[in-house]
Amino acid sequence: MPAMMRFWGWILSVFMMASATQVAAQQGENPVVVELFSSQGCSSCPPADRMLARLAQRDDVIALALHVDYWDYIGWKDSFAQPAFTARQKGYAYAAGQRSVYTPQIVVNGLDHVMGANSMDVMDRIRAHQDQRSPVAVRLSRASGSLLVEADAAKPVGSMEVFLVRYRPSASVRVARGENAGRTLDYANVVTEWSLLGRWPGDGPLRMSVVLRGDNPAVVLIQKPDHGPIVAAASLR
Repeated sequence: MPAMMRFWGWILSVFMMASATQVAAQQGENPVVVELFSSQGCSSCPPADRMLARLAQRDDVIALALHVDYWDYIGWKDSFAQPAFTARQKGYAYAAGQRSVYTPQIVVNGLDHVMGANSMDVMDRIRAHQDQRSPVAVRLSRASGSLLVEADAAKPVGSMEVFLVRYRPSASVRVARGENAGRTLDYANVVTEWSLLGRWPGDGPLRMSVVLRGDNPAVVLIQKPDHGPIVAAASLR
């Protein structure tokens, strides 16, 4: 093959790979974010964990499992739990005027709360949010070890918080003590990192760049402050 043809072939392959990365970040025009608050020490949680695993296979849903630590006292310390996830769940409860938290609990787009593994209720909430077109479009791309976050608002949307979420696509845990003693539990999209990238006034273009370490998928959420609704989200696997 002549050198010039090899050169242009290489250029085309690079362009196609970059395009594929960009498309992967935008799968689902308006993906719905489903947060499951769960615990390895909760005997009622496995059905909800399985439902989240099914949702994780959909391109129109961003499914996230956040493990809380308030069940650790009953005999099994959840290996995925973080105090920050418990704090996030309590923040949702406070915003909704609720006095307590529980597992399993599902929060859809930061707004609708579903108790347990009620799949029909969850699917209804997902469809309702899919019918509501967001005024914010967010795009993700990866280059030179960094994640580029870009967003635009069709109209001013007010102050927003921009979060970066990383997760493990799958994991299995052998539980030795507590309510699930003797069981091996399978999990999907286990959140390992949840960090605030910054705040956006919501009245002009957003552009952020952050160093991205490791191969775990990345999710960016744009959410109203104080545990308000999630107005836009994108994932990069």
